Amino acid sequence: MKFTAQQISEILQGEIEGNPNEEVFKLSKIEEGEKGSLTFLSNPKYTSYLYSTNASVAIVNKSFIPEKAVTATLIKVEDSYKAFSTLLEFYNQVKLNKSGIEEPNFVHPSSSFGENVYLGAFVYIGENVSIGDDVKIYPNVYIGDNVKINNGTTLFAGSKVYSESIIGKQCVIHSGVIIGCDGFGFVPNEKGVYNKVPQTGNVIIEDNVDIGSGTTIDRATLGSTIIRKGVKLDNQIQIAHNVEIGENTVIAAQTGVAGSTKIGKNCQIGGQVGIVGHIKIGDNVRIQAQSGIGRSLKDNEVVQGSPALPYSDFNKSYVHFKNFGKLVDKVDELEKIIKASKVK
Repeated sequence: MKFTAQQISEILQGEIEGNPNEEVFKLSKIEEGEKGSLTFLSNPKYTSYLYSTNASVAIVNKSFIPEKAVTATLIKVEDSYKAFSTLLEFYNQVKLNKSGIEEPNFVHPSSSFGENVYLGAFVYIGENVSIGDDVKIYPNVYIGDNVKINNGTTLFAGSKVYSESIIGKQCVIHSGVIIGCDGFGFVPNEKGVYNKVPQTGNVIIEDNVDIGSGTTIDRATLGSTIIRKGVKLDNQIQIAHNVEIGENTVIAAQTGVAGSTKIGKNCQIGGQVGIVGHIKIGDNVRIQAQSGIGRSLKDNEVVQGSPALPYSDFNKSYVHFKNFGKLVDKVDELEKIIKASKVK
């Protein structure tokens, strides 16, 4: 796809300095700009690259005044960083604007579709599935029986949605995500053999949720595992059965949340965090990376460590931990002095 500087300027409501007909067909860093590419300048540290870049078009702040000749056509906007982000979003929408039904695939006759649906090749759709308007389902996606997917949601290649799951509007499900697999429920019998507990619930994902590649969300034993509106999950996260995650909470990669734990709204959880089951984490909680959470947390707590401590306490303790060897040496030295004084 090619765009002219004029077209880009109209999208961003910017002002052009240079050739409005200059064409671009790709994006680039300012220091790696090539002919036909679009770049931007927001950090003053990179200003020198604007004079040497081979990019055809560059987005800059209106306050920017060149000190020497610039070969690129400039598009001046109020905030170049925000403008470039807007353009990336627009570009992504154009790039991913697929529609139509590819072959081969399997769609059960009892399933229903809204308007402007894209269905990639080798998709499987089970019985009584309901798919809304503008839904995009990429190749090799599996959708089980009685699933409901609402308007504007995208499921990328290879994602799997087990039966009874409900997915809201404008969600993004990336490749390799598994929604609705069985929870980890086993009970030992008198011989110590583990018998499976049937997992009869489902998964509910509300609107505007993003789920990264390789993340798994288990169905509830009874009731529902619930991911509330606006939640953002990174890659390779494990959400166990009957977990509930509150609105606009974000969780980084390789975090695991055990069964029946409730996480509040607007929380920020770092990577490789382990959270035990059957606890409650309040609203606006921040958990630093690699922390181990073994207790409930109140609203607005900030914790770190394993087991996790209040953030300020952890930092104080870590100072002592770093000096632990020196402290041991001092204790040994004091013991020698005490023993020597007793001998005298």
